[in-house]
Amino acid sequence: QEKKGFRPWGWVCLAVAAVAILISLLFLLNKEKADMESDTTQVVFEPSAEVIQETEVDTKWLGNYTDTTKSYTEHLRDTINDIPLDIYIPHNAVPELVLGVPDIHDKNIVLTTQAADIRADNGKIVGAFVLKGKPLSWGLSKKGYCGIIDNKVTVGVADNSPLFEEATEKGGYFFRQYPLVDNGVLVENAPKGKSIRKALCDRDGEIMVVMSQTPESFHDFAQALVDLQVDNAIYLVGSTSFGYFRDYYDQLEIIYNKFRYGYQYENFIVWR
Repeated sequence: QEKKGFRPWGWVCLAVAAVAILISLLFLLNKEKADMESDTTQVVFEPSAEVIQETEVDTKWLGNYTDTTKSYTEHLRDTINDIPLDIYIPHNAVPELVLGVPDIHDKNIVLTTQAADIRADNGKIVGAFVLKGKPLSWGLSKKGYCGIIDNKVTVGVADNSPLFEEATEKGGYFFRQYPLVDNGVLVENAPKGKSIRKALCDRDGEIMVVMSQTPESFHDFAQALVDLQVDNAIYLVGSTSFGYFRDYYDQLEIIYNKFRYGYQYENFIVWR
């Protein structure tokens, strides 16, 4: 008696069925791919999805750094959001803080402007302040800060900055001011009204002083700095402050000339 089992035609049927299943799967995959591609075609009644590709912005420095030896200040002008700005970029100069009004006859100074504010009641410095490693004032009245350590300027925003202690340990400098820009983001401030505004800015590692030519609010001035692609910025004493710079040809230019004599702790940031 012949044993029961698959005959040869049974194996053929199984092979044909497997091939049919494979063909069906390939068809479905190709159809899904075609449907995905059709999502990018232009249609009439539904808006097409716009493909946005993120691109890295190459922020070029504003200053002209062709001369790597001479100490001077480069003065640029720009208009951002209808706000005319003066931009002062010190070249090949060492920053520091000083007490008292700098001497305009000191030809080693290429840029100076007031830094931290002082109290109206007792004339003392507002917020934490370190001068050549010596703390002269403490406190967190304003979250913006500037640290000058090993001839490097660091501008930022923080409740507590380790640069205060580092400045005291390394004979550096430190002061507090209103924050304007924090990592490219505008910082709102409580004081209202309009005035000539001035800021110490870090733009991709390039340190500069930016000043409005017209009275502006904190918000509008800070927004102009953001649109100038400034990374971090803090306020500097503005419309009533004194400052000056020397250009490439050693010509003295007064930035603003409103003196406030008689304050023991009137302080300036200076580049020599």
